[in-house]
Amino acid sequence: MTDFVPARTGLIYNPLGGWFRKHTAHMQSLLAALPEIRQIQAINPAEFEQAVIAVVNEKIEWLIIVGGDGTLQGVISCLFEHLSPDKWPEITIVPAGTTNMTALDVGTNERAEQILTRIRQYLQQPGEVKRISRPVLRIEQAGRKSVYGMMLGLGLIARGVKFSRSQIKQIGITGSIFTLLIVLRSLAGTFLGRPQAEWAPVRITRRDGVNGEKEEVYLFALISALEKLLLGIRPYWGQESAPLHVTFVEQHSKRFWRNIWPLIAGRGHHLQKEEGYISYNATSIELWLDDEYIVDGELYYASSQYGPVKITADGPVQFRVL
Repeated sequence: MTDFVPARTGLIYNPLGGWFRKHTAHMQSLLAALPEIRQIQAINPAEFEQAVIAVVNEKIEWLIIVGGDGTLQGVISCLFEHLSPDKWPEITIVPAGTTNMTALDVGTNERAEQILTRIRQYLQQPGEVKRISRPVLRIEQAGRKSVYGMMLGLGLIARGVKFSRSQIKQIGITGSIFTLLIVLRSLAGTFLGRPQAEWAPVRITRRDGVNGEKEEVYLFALISALEKLLLGIRPYWGQESAPLHVTFVEQHSKRFWRNIWPLIAGRGHHLQKEEGYISYNATSIELWLDDEYIVDGELYYASSQYGPVKITADGPVQFRVL
Protein backbone atom coordinates (compact mmCIF):
# COMPACT_ATOMS: atom_id res chain seq x y z
CA MET A 1 0.00 0.00 0.00
CA THR A 2 1.05 3.62 -0.47
CA ASP A 3 1.50 5.75 2.62
CA PHE A 4 2.04 9.39 3.43
CA VAL A 5 4.72 10.45 5.89
CA PRO A 6 3.18 11.21 9.28
CA ALA A 7 3.25 14.84 10.34
CA ARG A 8 5.28 13.93 13.42
CA THR A 9 8.23 11.57 13.04
CA GLY A 10 10.77 10.88 15.77
CA LEU A 11 14.01 8.94 16.05
CA ILE A 12 15.75 7.52 19.12
CA TYR A 13 19.32 6.33 18.61
CA ASN A 14 21.85 4.60 20.83
CA PRO A 15 25.44 5.46 19.80
CA LEU A 16 26.74 2.66 22.06
CA GLY A 17 24.96 -0.05 20.07
CA GLY A 18 27.50 -2.60 18.82
CA TRP A 19 27.17 -1.89 15.09
CA PHE A 20 26.69 1.88 15.56
CA ARG A 21 29.81 2.08 17.72
CA LYS A 22 31.92 0.42 15.00
CA HIS A 23 30.66 2.87 12.35
CA THR A 24 30.15 6.03 14.38
CA ALA A 25 31.25 8.63 11.84
CA HIS A 26 29.23 7.11 9.01
CA MET A 27 26.13 6.74 11.19
CA GLN A 28 26.40 10.31 12.43
CA SER A 29 26.53 11.58 8.83
CA LEU A 30 23.47 9.52 7.89
CA LEU A 31 21.51 10.92 10.82
CA ALA A 32 22.61 14.45 9.92
CA ALA A 33 20.99 13.91 6.51
CA LEU A 34 17.60 13.59 8.24
CA PRO A 35 17.10 17.09 9.74
CA GLU A 36 13.31 16.90 9.36
CA ILE A 37 13.13 14.11 11.94
CA ARG A 38 13.14 14.86 15.67
CA GLN A 39 16.23 12.98 16.92
CA ILE A 40 16.97 11.98 20.52
CA GLN A 41 20.09 10.23 21.79
CA ALA A 42 19.59 7.65 24.56
CA ILE A 43 22.16 5.23 25.98
CA ASN A 44 20.76 4.07 29.34
CA PRO A 45 17.39 3.49 31.08
CA ALA A 46 17.15 7.05 32.39
CA GLU A 47 17.72 8.48 28.92
CA PHE A 48 15.30 5.99 27.35
CA GLU A 49 12.71 7.26 29.81
CA GLN A 50 13.33 10.90 28.91
CA ALA A 51 13.29 10.09 25.19
CA VAL A 52 9.97 8.30 25.45
CA ILE A 53 8.46 11.16 27.48
CA ALA A 54 9.46 13.49 24.63
CA VAL A 55 7.89 11.12 22.08
CA VAL A 56 4.64 11.10 24.06
CA ASN A 57 4.56 14.86 24.69
CA GLU A 58 5.28 15.66 21.04
CA LYS A 59 2.67 13.15 19.85
CA ILE A 60 5.10 11.32 17.58
CA GLU A 61 3.20 9.09 15.13
CA TRP A 62 6.13 7.23 13.57
CA LEU A 63 9.09 6.30 15.80
CA ILE A 64 12.39 5.11 14.31
CA ILE A 65 14.65 3.26 16.75
CA VAL A 66 18.33 3.05 15.78
CA GLY A 67 19.96 0.37 17.93
CA GLY A 68 19.91 -3.30 18.79
CA ASP A 69 17.63 -5.57 20.78
CA GLY A 70 18.59 -3.97 24.10
CA THR A 71 17.74 -0.46 22.84
CA LEU A 72 14.40 -1.62 21.48
CA GLN A 73 13.64 -3.41 24.75
CA GLY A 74 14.46 -0.28 26.77
CA VAL A 75 12.26 1.95 24.62
CA ILE A 76 9.34 -0.51 24.57
CA SER A 77 9.47 -0.90 28.37
CA CYS A 78 9.22 2.88 28.76
CA LEU A 79 6.41 3.15 26.22
CA PHE A 80 4.35 0.68 28.25
CA GLU A 81 4.83 2.91 31.30
CA HIS A 82 3.35 5.93 29.52
CA LEU A 83 0.89 4.77 26.85
CA SER A 84 -1.47 1.91 26.13
CA PRO A 85 -0.25 0.03 23.01
CA ASP A 86 -3.22 1.16 20.92
CA LYS A 87 -1.91 4.74 21.23
CA TRP A 88 1.72 3.97 20.38
CA PRO A 89 3.45 5.33 17.30
CA GLU A 90 4.32 2.82 14.61
CA ILE A 91 7.89 1.62 15.08
CA THR A 92 10.61 1.14 12.50
CA ILE A 93 13.81 -0.58 13.64
CA VAL A 94 17.18 0.38 12.19
CA PRO A 95 19.41 -2.57 13.23
CA ALA A 96 22.53 -1.02 14.75
CA GLY A 97 23.22 -3.16 17.82
CA THR A 98 25.31 -6.17 18.72
CA THR A 99 22.25 -8.36 18.16
CA ASN A 100 19.23 -7.36 16.08
CA MET A 101 16.87 -10.28 16.52
CA THR A 102 13.56 -8.40 16.44
CA ALA A 103 14.55 -6.40 13.36
CA LEU A 104 15.33 -9.61 11.47
CA ASP A 105 12.09 -11.24 12.59
CA VAL A 106 9.88 -8.43 11.29
CA GLY A 107 11.72 -8.36 7.96
CA THR A 108 14.36 -5.65 8.36
CA ASN A 109 17.18 -7.66 6.83
CA GLU A 110 19.47 -4.95 5.47
CA ARG A 111 22.28 -2.99 7.10
CA ALA A 112 21.61 0.12 9.12
CA GLU A 113 22.91 2.54 6.49
CA GLN A 114 20.65 1.00 3.86
CA ILE A 115 17.58 1.39 6.07
CA LEU A 116 18.45 5.02 6.90
CA THR A 117 18.97 5.78 3.21
CA ARG A 118 15.57 4.27 2.44
CA ILE A 119 13.98 6.37 5.19
CA ARG A 120 15.46 9.52 3.65
CA GLN A 121 14.08 8.51 0.25
CA TYR A 122 10.71 7.75 1.79
CA LEU A 123 10.55 11.19 3.39
CA GLN A 124 11.09 12.74 -0.04
CA GLN A 125 8.74 10.40 -1.88
CA PRO A 126 6.43 8.19 0.19
CA GLY A 127 5.95 4.69 -1.15
CA GLU A 128 4.90 1.24 -0.07
CA VAL A 129 5.36 -0.01 3.46
CA LYS A 130 4.65 -3.29 5.22
CA ARG A 131 3.13 -3.50 8.69
CA ILE A 132 3.96 -6.39 11.00
CA SER A 133 2.38 -6.95 14.42
CA ARG A 134 4.05 -8.80 17.26
CA PRO A 135 2.98 -9.45 20.84
CA VAL A 136 5.27 -8.41 23.69
CA LEU A 137 6.28 -10.32 26.82
CA ARG A 138 5.20 -8.60 30.04
CA ILE A 139 7.44 -10.00 32.80
CA GLU A 140 6.33 -9.33 36.38
CA GLN A 141 7.50 -10.32 39.84
CA ALA A 142 6.30 -8.92 43.15
CA GLY A 143 8.41 -6.03 44.39
CA ARG A 144 10.10 -5.56 41.01
CA LYS A 145 9.45 -3.17 38.15
CA SER A 146 7.79 -4.87 35.18
CA VAL A 147 10.05 -5.71 32.24
CA TYR A 148 8.86 -5.87 28.63
CA GLY A 149 10.58 -7.55 25.72
CA MET A 150 10.41 -9.97 22.83
CA MET A 151 12.38 -13.00 24.07
CA LEU A 152 13.20 -14.39 27.50
CA GLY A 153 15.94 -17.00 27.89
CA LEU A 154 17.10 -19.16 30.81
CA GLY A 155 19.81 -21.70 31.49
CA LEU A 156 22.48 -21.91 28.79
CA ILE A 157 20.91 -18.98 26.92
CA ALA A 158 21.40 -16.65 29.89
CA ARG A 159 24.86 -18.13 30.62
CA GLY A 160 25.91 -17.47 27.04
CA VAL A 161 24.81 -13.84 27.11
CA LYS A 162 26.60 -13.30 30.42
CA PHE A 163 29.77 -14.84 28.98
CA SER A 164 29.54 -12.70 25.86
CA ARG A 165 29.51 -9.51 27.90
CA SER A 166 32.78 -10.35 29.53
CA GLN A 167 34.71 -11.81 26.58
CA ILE A 168 33.30 -12.04 23.04
CA LYS A 169 31.71 -8.60 23.01
CA GLN A 170 34.98 -6.95 23.96
CA ILE A 171 36.57 -7.97 20.67
CA GLY A 172 33.87 -6.21 18.68
CA ILE A 173 32.03 -9.12 17.04
CA THR A 174 28.38 -8.41 16.26
CA GLY A 175 25.39 -9.92 14.50
CA SER A 176 24.93 -13.59 13.64
CA ILE A 177 28.61 -14.47 14.12
CA PHE A 178 28.38 -13.12 17.66
CA THR A 179 25.32 -15.26 18.34
CA LEU A 180 26.89 -18.38 16.83
CA LEU A 181 29.95 -18.04 19.07
CA ILE A 182 27.71 -17.72 22.14
CA VAL A 183 25.77 -20.85 21.18
CA LEU A 184 28.93 -22.86 20.52
CA ARG A 185 30.50 -21.77 23.79
CA SER A 186 27.32 -22.64 25.68
CA LEU A 187 27.21 -26.15 24.25
CA ALA A 188 30.93 -26.69 24.70
CA GLY A 189 30.77 -25.68 28.34
CA THR A 190 28.13 -28.32 28.96
CA PHE A 191 29.01 -31.28 26.77
CA LEU A 192 32.77 -31.25 26.24
CA GLY A 193 33.92 -32.16 29.69
CA ARG A 194 33.91 -28.66 31.23
CA PRO A 195 30.98 -28.72 33.67
CA GLN A 196 31.78 -25.36 35.28
CA ALA A 197 29.32 -23.91 37.76
CA GLU A 198 28.76 -20.81 35.64
CA TRP A 199 27.37 -23.04 32.86
CA ALA A 200 25.02 -24.97 35.12
CA PRO A 201 21.48 -25.83 33.97
CA VAL A 202 18.56 -24.03 35.62
CA ARG A 203 16.04 -25.45 38.10
CA ILE A 204 12.53 -24.18 37.42
CA THR A 205 9.04 -24.88 38.69
CA ARG A 206 6.62 -23.87 35.94
CA ARG A 207 2.89 -23.43 35.92
CA ASP A 208 0.63 -22.67 32.96
CA GLY A 209 -2.75 -23.52 31.54
CA VAL A 210 -1.35 -26.27 29.31
CA ASN A 211 0.82 -28.55 31.43
CA GLY A 212 -0.10 -27.74 35.02
CA GLU A 213 2.80 -27.45 37.50
CA LYS A 214 6.15 -29.25 37.36
CA GLU A 215 9.64 -28.78 38.80
CA GLU A 216 12.56 -29.83 36.63
CA VAL A 217 16.18 -29.03 35.77
CA TYR A 218 16.55 -27.66 32.24
CA LEU A 219 19.51 -27.19 29.93
CA PHE A 220 17.75 -24.13 28.63
CA ALA A 221 14.32 -22.60 28.27
CA LEU A 222 12.93 -19.77 26.20
CA ILE A 223 9.69 -17.85 25.85
CA SER A 224 9.37 -15.80 22.69
CA ALA A 225 6.97 -13.40 21.00
CA LEU A 226 9.00 -13.65 17.78
CA GLU A 227 8.44 -16.07 14.92
CA LYS A 228 12.16 -16.71 14.48
CA LEU A 229 15.37 -15.88 16.29
CA LEU A 230 18.86 -14.97 15.13
CA LEU A 231 20.41 -17.15 12.43
CA GLY A 232 16.82 -17.79 11.29
CA ILE A 233 16.29 -20.52 13.89
CA ARG A 234 12.81 -21.32 15.15
CA PRO A 235 13.27 -23.53 18.23
CA TYR A 236 9.58 -24.16 18.96
CA TRP A 237 6.88 -26.24 17.36
CA GLY A 238 3.71 -25.83 19.44
CA GLN A 239 0.35 -25.97 17.64
CA GLU A 240 -1.84 -24.19 20.21
CA SER A 241 -3.57 -20.96 19.17
CA ALA A 242 -1.76 -18.63 21.58
CA PRO A 243 0.71 -15.75 21.11
CA LEU A 244 3.77 -16.88 23.08
CA HIS A 245 6.14 -19.65 21.96
CA VAL A 246 7.51 -21.71 24.85
CA THR A 247 10.29 -24.33 24.74
CA PHE A 248 11.98 -26.27 27.56
CA VAL A 249 14.79 -28.80 27.11
CA GLU A 250 15.53 -30.91 30.17
CA GLN A 251 19.05 -31.48 31.46
CA HIS A 252 18.99 -35.19 30.65
CA SER A 253 17.05 -34.99 27.40
CA LYS A 254 17.58 -38.07 25.24
CA ARG A 255 19.71 -38.04 22.09
CA PHE A 256 20.32 -34.30 22.35
CA TRP A 257 23.00 -34.10 19.63
CA ARG A 258 20.90 -36.13 17.22
CA ASN A 259 17.90 -33.90 17.88
CA ILE A 260 19.60 -30.51 17.96
CA TRP A 261 18.93 -29.65 14.30
CA PRO A 262 15.17 -30.39 14.29
CA LEU A 263 15.01 -28.67 17.68
CA ILE A 264 16.40 -25.34 16.48
CA ALA A 265 14.77 -25.52 13.04
CA GLY A 266 11.24 -25.82 14.41
CA ARG A 267 10.92 -29.40 13.16
CA GLY A 268 10.67 -30.96 16.55
CA HIS A 269 7.12 -32.27 16.26
CA HIS A 270 8.42 -35.82 16.72
CA LEU A 271 10.25 -34.91 19.94
CA GLN A 272 8.49 -36.16 23.05
CA LYS A 273 7.91 -34.70 26.50
CA GLU A 274 8.94 -38.07 27.93
CA GLU A 275 12.36 -37.62 26.30
CA GLY A 276 12.82 -34.13 27.74
CA TYR A 277 11.59 -31.86 24.93
CA ILE A 278 8.63 -29.57 25.62
CA SER A 279 7.29 -26.95 23.24
CA TYR A 280 3.88 -25.30 23.11
CA ASN A 281 2.16 -21.94 22.73
CA ALA A 282 0.60 -20.11 25.67
CA THR A 283 -0.93 -16.80 26.69
CA SER A 284 0.84 -16.73 30.05
CA ILE A 285 3.19 -18.80 32.20
CA GLU A 286 4.53 -18.63 35.76
CA LEU A 287 8.05 -19.68 36.72
CA TRP A 288 9.54 -20.16 40.18
CA LEU A 289 13.34 -19.95 40.17
CA ASP A 290 16.40 -18.50 41.86
CA ASP A 291 18.58 -17.72 38.90
CA GLU A 292 19.45 -15.25 36.17
CA TYR A 293 17.53 -14.79 32.97
CA ILE A 294 17.86 -12.56 29.93
CA VAL A 295 15.34 -10.44 28.09
CA ASP A 296 16.51 -9.30 24.64
CA GLY A 297 20.14 -9.52 25.73
CA GLU A 298 19.67 -7.71 29.07
CA LEU A 299 20.43 -9.69 32.23
CA TYR A 300 18.02 -9.92 35.21
CA TYR A 301 17.81 -12.07 38.34
CA ALA A 302 14.74 -13.83 39.76
CA SER A 303 14.32 -14.83 43.40
CA SER A 304 11.55 -17.22 44.42
CA GLN A 305 11.15 -15.39 47.74
CA TYR A 306 9.21 -12.77 45.76
CA GLY A 307 6.92 -15.39 44.24
CA PRO A 308 6.70 -16.47 40.62
CA VAL A 309 7.95 -14.64 37.56
CA LYS A 310 4.78 -14.10 35.53
CA ILE A 311 5.16 -13.84 31.76
CA THR A 312 2.08 -12.66 29.89
CA ALA A 313 1.38 -11.61 26.31
CA ASP A 314 0.83 -7.86 25.96
CA GLY A 315 0.54 -5.47 23.04
CA PRO A 316 0.61 -6.07 20.15
CA VAL A 317 3.18 -3.66 18.74
CA GLN A 318 2.86 -2.45 15.16
CA PHE A 319 6.14 -2.37 13.22
CA ARG A 320 6.51 -0.40 9.99
CA VAL A 321 8.94 -1.98 7.52
CA LEU A 322 10.03 0.06 4.50
